[in-house]
Amino acid sequence: MPRPRIKPSESKETPTSKLHARNKHQDRYDLQELAKTNASLSPFIVVNEHGSETIDFFNPKAVKALNQALLMHYYGVKYWDVPEGYLIPPVPGRADYIHYAADLMSGNYPKKTTDPIPLGKQIRVLDVGVGANCVYPLLGKKEYGWDFVGTEIDTKALVSAQKIVDENDLGSSIELRKQNLEEHLMQGIIRDGEFFDLCMCNPPFHASASEAEEATRRKIHNLTGKSEEAPVQNFGGTHTELWCEGGEIQFIQNYIIESKEFAKNVLWFTTLVSKKENVGRTMRMLDNMEALNVQVIEMGQGMKQSRIVGWTFKNRKARKTWHRTRWDVEAEKKA
Repeated sequence: MPRPRIKPSESKETPTSKLHARNKHQDRYDLQELAKTNASLSPFIVVNEHGSETIDFFNPKAVKALNQALLMHYYGVKYWDVPEGYLIPPVPGRADYIHYAADLMSGNYPKKTTDPIPLGKQIRVLDVGVGANCVYPLLGKKEYGWDFVGTEIDTKALVSAQKIVDENDLGSSIELRKQNLEEHLMQGIIRDGEFFDLCMCNPPFHASASEAEEATRRKIHNLTGKSEEAPVQNFGGTHTELWCEGGEIQFIQNYIIESKEFAKNVLWFTTLVSKKENVGRTMRMLDNMEALNVQVIEMGQGMKQSRIVGWTFKNRKARKTWHRTRWDVEAEKKA
């Protein structure tokens, strides 16, 4: 079996230049304008030594208020909140994942307009580990009209995500399912005869709580020169969100193994890969699992760099006819 083809993103943007061309967050934040949308942001706006307005990005409450404002202002989200200590996702970076995933799916569906990006409720996405924040379904629905199934192993997180769905009247577009099989990701979730155009995942980065704490300590030191004995995660994060046994690469390995089992049910599998050194290992695993097409998409927001790895077990012809296979089967089920 030849090594999977690696296709870089078609975007000409470099990881350190700017966000995806369709990302709404290209420019500096207008904090006063955002505060008009979300008044809870106002107390956190300060003027830095350069005379520019900013917030304290090391303050979890300030970070939460900012991301609330971004979701409300740019995406029309009426309600968004997460329990204390849970992950506060940086909205611009999460939006980038959605936009690049849309690019990945383009060309696999009949064009109804000049835009090759697949739009509307006919596109179904599985978000493995939707979290308390439910941010990917919110962004995917608001930007492209996709339907989502979000999975979660943490009951408290699931309750939080369901409240977000309910308060925004998105129950017909976003379904949440409890994952009761702790050792699995998609088993027990994907049902017989069920199909998804895209599966997305944001794995825990670290292998332990101490590793996560040390990473935060290094981040603070690199940005401020200060050493913190008990650093606070400015974006929050619980055990299931930040670390797991074996860390990111073990999580991705488990995901890849299960993806082969559901090769007929899903067109594109994708995952974020935070650590650059894990990309090569991920590629080797996909080679061993005989993935037919693999793409590595570089992303960047400021100094932070990450990447998406996407793969499919369908050849070019099967990808081109996927929509007919999927929609015909679903039409028969409804008949």
